[in-house]
Amino acid sequence: MYKFNFSPGPTLVRENVRLARAKSVTNPDIDVDFVYYYKSVCNKFNKIINSTGDTYILSGEAILGLEAACATLTEPGDRVLVIDNGVYGHFFKDFVEIYGGDTVLFTTDYKTGVNLKELDDFLKEDSNFKYATLVHCDTPTGVINDLDGICNLLKKYGILSVVDSVSGMVGEKVDFDGSKIDIIIGGTQKAISAQPGLTIVSISKDAKKAFKERKVPVGSFYANLMIWEHYLEEEYFPYTLPASDIMSLEVAIDNILEEGLQTVIDRHAKLAEAVRESLKAYGLKLYLDDCFSNTVTAITLPNGLKATDISHYILKKYNVLLATSLDTFRDKILRIGHMGENARFATIFYIMSLLDEAFKYLGYETDKNLRDLFLENYK
Repeated sequence: MYKFNFSPGPTLVRENVRLARAKSVTNPDIDVDFVYYYKSVCNKFNKIINSTGDTYILSGEAILGLEAACATLTEPGDRVLVIDNGVYGHFFKDFVEIYGGDTVLFTTDYKTGVNLKELDDFLKEDSNFKYATLVHCDTPTGVINDLDGICNLLKKYGILSVVDSVSGMVGEKVDFDGSKIDIIIGGTQKAISAQPGLTIVSISKDAKKAFKERKVPVGSFYANLMIWEHYLEEEYFPYTLPASDIMSLEVAIDNILEEGLQTVIDRHAKLAEAVRESLKAYGLKLYLDDCFSNTVTAITLPNGLKATDISHYILKKYNVLLATSLDTFRDKILRIGHMGENARFATIFYIMSLLDEAFKYLGYETDKNLRDLFLENYK
């Protein structure tokens, strides 16, 4: 049964993207032309993240890319810095340790972005790490981290960077080359607004050098980025790719490029600011102190209300999916996703109307209207 999906990913998918997936496709295992088509889609995506690195589209949800980055870099005993200022930031620890890495956590307040001076002070005392992991936008709380500052700082200490930008890229600016990022991972189901099922990974020359200097084989085939290195010259893929998904992804990329990347980023910023200001004027408290992502906003619920109370009311009455959060935040935080095709005025206006009704029905006392506040703040 169809439900109107307004979670912070998967996002709404435009009709032309859905229709592209319905077209007849070739056999990517034996059709050489498809190899070059695949490369052209990767090149298009590089325009979005300003990458001259090798970019691959992998058949698997975005977690495949996160695991593959750790699997391909990590050898037993490698020291890895896990930059932990959110649920997904901490989650990297598991991937590193599965492949034998020795993790060191740089844990900071989950209510703000990583402080560059504190990270620099930490690295002055201990910078003996093969690579560091970090999350661009940690979706459970909506915190945004300064990729440019963090990755350039890591490079100064000779530390490779692995960046989860699954919920960041397209809604927020990403400059892969300028920020000296070594591996960045994206997913089709977030601000790119294509169907779930593909991971996009871009890799720097420094990261590829580290791959080749490994002393032991990667402990996986599917989660091994090295198997993609020669696909173009060999005109052959490591495994059968979902051709229809890649064709659909190209249309989603074209939608972004045709609107204009900066226009898309500005659209996200304008809507996110209007959402945050409206919620505060309504009397609600944002979870974060600062460093707010333009792709998702997290609200702390007033006493006596649970996030699931709100989401269940809206689902039952309007058949709309609204997300709470994860882990210990599940009933404490309600999340409004405003990324990709969800980041449209009419869609956000509708959700604010539903939220206003749900809060008042469940006992939140106010003489203000969240929908009207959003109209005032959207300038």
